[in-house]
Amino acid sequence: MPASLATRRTLAAVLAVGALIGAAAVPAAAADDHRHGHHGAHSSVVIGDVENAGRGQDNRALNGEWVEVKNTGRNAVNLRGYTLTDRQGNRYRFNDLRLDGGSAVRVHTGKGRDSRHDVYQDRRRQIWDERDTATLRDARGNVVDTESWGRRGHHHHG
Repeated sequence: MPASLATRRTLAAVLAVGALIGAAAVPAAAADDHRHGHHGAHSSVVIGDVENAGRGQDNRALNGEWVEVKNTGRNAVNLRGYTLTDRQGNRYRFNDLRLDGGSAVRVHTGKGRDSRHDVYQDRRRQIWDERDTATLRDARGNVVDTESWGRRGHHHHG
């Protein structure tokens, strides 16, 4: 246990240094973004529809539960390293996935074979509750979009 903790600390330190180096390289790009009125470099990628109505723990019900990630821009975006999390901290990390402009991918909870339009978390139980919040972050950990739902219906932030 102590060894894995030390490894984690080392990894955190390396990531922090990477973030600092990354931040140092940002100003030129950020200045460019402000001219175009974007909130961030990846603001064309948003959370679309959410389906959390599936009931039961079989794979079909689990795959009936999904969150859609949509590219509203014209240019393709690679979602590698993007993460989708729920309120409890369950996290799905995207692999190398090119999302073309105007297209969407559904992130299903259960098991399946990933394609350009459907990816699978390979979980054995549901993670999206009747009241929950999905948070999409880019590869650098910046929040790109959030979507909350519950008794009052869907609330979109971002």
